[in-house]
Amino acid sequence: MSHYQPLERRIVTMPFLFLGVVALIGLYYLAERFFFGMGSVTNLNGGYPWGIWVVYDIVVGTALACGGYALAVTVYVFNKGQYHPLVRPALLASLLGYALGGIGAFIDMGRWWQFYNIFLPWQMNFNSVMLEVGLCVAAYIMVLMIEFMPTVLEKFKAEKLLKMLNKVLFFVIALGVLLPTMHQSSLGTMLVAMGWKIHPLWQTLHLQPLLAVLTAFTMGFAIVVFEGSLSSVGFRRRPETHLLSGLGRFIVGLISIYLVIRFGEILINGKFGLIFAGDLASLMFIIETALFVYPLVVLLSPRARENGRLLLWAAVAMLFAGSLYRFNAFLITYDPGPGYSYFPAMPEIMVTVGLVAIEIMIFLFVVKKFPVLPREEHGSAKAA
Repeated sequence: MSHYQPLERRIVTMPFLFLGVVALIGLYYLAERFFFGMGSVTNLNGGYPWGIWVVYDIVVGTALACGGYALAVTVYVFNKGQYHPLVRPALLASLLGYALGGIGAFIDMGRWWQFYNIFLPWQMNFNSVMLEVGLCVAAYIMVLMIEFMPTVLEKFKAEKLLKMLNKVLFFVIALGVLLPTMHQSSLGTMLVAMGWKIHPLWQTLHLQPLLAVLTAFTMGFAIVVFEGSLSSVGFRRRPETHLLSGLGRFIVGLISIYLVIRFGEILINGKFGLIFAGDLASLMFIIETALFVYPLVVLLSPRARENGRLLLWAAVAMLFAGSLYRFNAFLITYDPGPGYSYFPAMPEIMVTVGLVAIEIMIFLFVVKKFPVLPREEHGSAKAA
C-alpha cells in the first residue's frame, strides 16, 4: 500500500473561485503585454531593465521553490529517511515554483518569440551568467517533472512504468541536487557582475554565490514547514509537527552560518558603519537582519520547535527574511545611476499575483486528486 493518498475533496470551493478571478485578471494583463509590448503594462526603463517579474518570479520564486531541493539533500544525501513523507508535497511545490520562474523569464523577454535561441549552442553567450541560470532552471524543471512522475504513475496504476522509473530515479535525484546548487549560486554571481550598482551591504563579491545557496537552502526548509502547517489547518489533517520540528534544527544551523559569514564580511571590509547610516539601505538591512534573527532565537529552544504555532511563525519570518534579502539586493537598493527610478505598475503586480494564484489552484487540484500528501494513520477529520 502506498504511503501517500489523494485528499478526494471538492475542487471548486470559494477560495478556489477567488483565486480563479485573480488569475483571470493577471491573464488579461499578460495578454496585453504580449499584444502591445512590455511598455504597455510595466514601468521598466533603461536603468531598470528588469523589475518585479524577474526579481520575484525568478530570483525570489525559485528560492521559495527549493523545498524539494532541501529535502532531496536531507533524505538522499544525509540519509534522513524519516522526512520522506514530506518529499512529494515539496516536489510539487518546487515544480510549480520553478515553472513560475520559467514563465516569468519568458514573459520578461523583449523578443519572446526568439526564446528558443537559449537552447541553440551557436546562439549562446558562454560568458553570460544568465545563460547558466536559464539552462539550469530549464533543466531542473524537467528533472522535477521526472521526480514527480511516480505520483502520476501511481495514480493511474502504471506499475510496470513505475518500476522502470524507480531503477533510474537515483540518477535524476542526483541531478536534482546538482542543478539548483549551480543556478542558485549563479544568481549570487549576477550581483557580482552588476558591480557598483549593488549597495555595498549586499555586494559581498566572492561570497555572493555561497550566500545565495545558503538562503535558498534555508528558505527551502522554511517553505516545507510553512506548507505542512497550512495543509494541516486548511485540509483539517493531523499536524506533522514531529517531522517539521526536526527541520527547525536545520534552519537554526543554516541561519547561524549565514549570519556569521554575512557580518564577518561586513566587519572585515569596514562596512559596519553603513548599517547605521540612516538611509533606506540601512533601514532595509536592519529589518532583513531582524527577520533572520527572529527564527534563530525561537528555534534554538527545543520546546519552541515542538510548538506548531511558533514553528509556523518562525518559518514565515525566514521566508520573509530570504525574500527581502533578494529584493534588497536586486531591486530596492539597486542604483543604476541618476535619473532612473522604478516602482512596479499595477498590471505588473497583477500578472505576478495572477500567476501565483494559478500555481496555488494547480497545487490544490493535484493534492486532491493525486497521492501527494502522506497517508494519515488514524484518518482525518471531516473536510469543510
